[in-house]
Amino acid sequence: MIENIPHKTKAYLAGVNLSDANFEYYMAELANLAAAANLEIVGQARQNADHIVSATYLGLGKVNEIKELARGLKAKVLILNDELSPVQIRNLEKLTKLRVIDRTELILEIFSNRARTKQSKLQVQLARLQYELPRLHPSENTLDQQRGNGGTAGGGFANRGAGESRLELNRRTIGKQIASIKSELKTIVSQEEIKAKRRHDSHIPKVALVGYTNAGKSTTMNGLLAAFSPENRSKQVLVKDMLFATLDTSVRRIDLDSNFSFILSDTVGFVSKLPHSLIESFKATLQEAKDADLLINVVDAADPNMIQMIRTTQTVLSEIGVKDIPMITAYNKADKAHRNYPQIEGDSILYSATDSTSLKTLAKLITKRVFANYQKVNLLLPLSEGKALAYLHTHAQVMAEKYQPDGVHVTVRLAPEKQAKFQRYLVNMN
Repeated sequence: MIENIPHKTKAYLAGVNLSDANFEYYMAELANLAAAANLEIVGQARQNADHIVSATYLGLGKVNEIKELARGLKAKVLILNDELSPVQIRNLEKLTKLRVIDRTELILEIFSNRARTKQSKLQVQLARLQYELPRLHPSENTLDQQRGNGGTAGGGFANRGAGESRLELNRRTIGKQIASIKSELKTIVSQEEIKAKRRHDSHIPKVALVGYTNAGKSTTMNGLLAAFSPENRSKQVLVKDMLFATLDTSVRRIDLDSNFSFILSDTVGFVSKLPHSLIESFKATLQEAKDADLLINVVDAADPNMIQMIRTTQTVLSEIGVKDIPMITAYNKADKAHRNYPQIEGDSILYSATDSTSLKTLAKLITKRVFANYQKVNLLLPLSEGKALAYLHTHAQVMAEKYQPDGVHVTVRLAPEKQAKFQRYLVNMN
């Protein structure tokens, strides 16, 4: 009987703890990232130290220990918890005879596998090339010829993001590729900016889901779509129980029962120590968060590391320039945390994205925050003011309209900046 199930590449994890209180959290996260890259973790090593060894990251004693343990466990890959220098990677490969992957390359590989749209593929490709550029070298180490060709079935490390093996690349070629990708991305970004401008001009409030990867942002978006826009079920986004299930920002319109509407965007998830090159490359994708009127930070309430995850989100938002935007902290997966839900306390909600009552409660909180300054008014528009009525339907929340001989009677909620525009049509209901 022929066994055709692909075997996962065995990997060994290691990290240096410089008295970091979050070190164990980072190591656990590293293991989850490795699993997301379809690698089998067979062992882990930790070293407490005052500083990183400049030549080998780990001390030589620990390197030799890992070499023997990894060999006994038949590991093919050594994954380190930090971003390493090219020298450190080369030296570790020579000493351990393992393929060495640092945290940045691991995340880049996951992003390479998850990218679906042309924009996200180009963004990942750009980040990988920028990562590869300082790591090019004429090496006699035969392991270098294996890099980007992790060969073993299930390993998934084919260096697809750059499109060429390391030995085929040179600085000039990479420089040209980077310039070409940046130019192509600029064109795509310009097209996306036009779409974003249309959404902005509509003056429908914009809400962005942000947060740690796999916290439930996409499930929340799908739940809101199902609850309030069932006709848009075909527009639901991909949901999988894995890190970085999707890298693409999805934008949907949510029409609430109370005649309120808002634009909801589901952005790429965050992770600790997100490579700077990726943050730079994905700034355009994360523009939805920067332009939002309200952020919803989705947190996994069942994860014991949720405090660190909240800090991770705050750090990444700061790095991409998101600040001074109102935020709701949405503690998801309350059902798995075995807590009573839904509950609202201030600007926080404890809920389950798979529970209809929770989603309606979340919608009420969004409405309260986004439409706090909207004013409900009664207008009398002349019958000749068809353009004004059409404008209201596009840029405001029309609750009722009735045609009468004296004009069109409209009950509408207006944003603060629109109230002056329709001042002359106000009707005193007293």
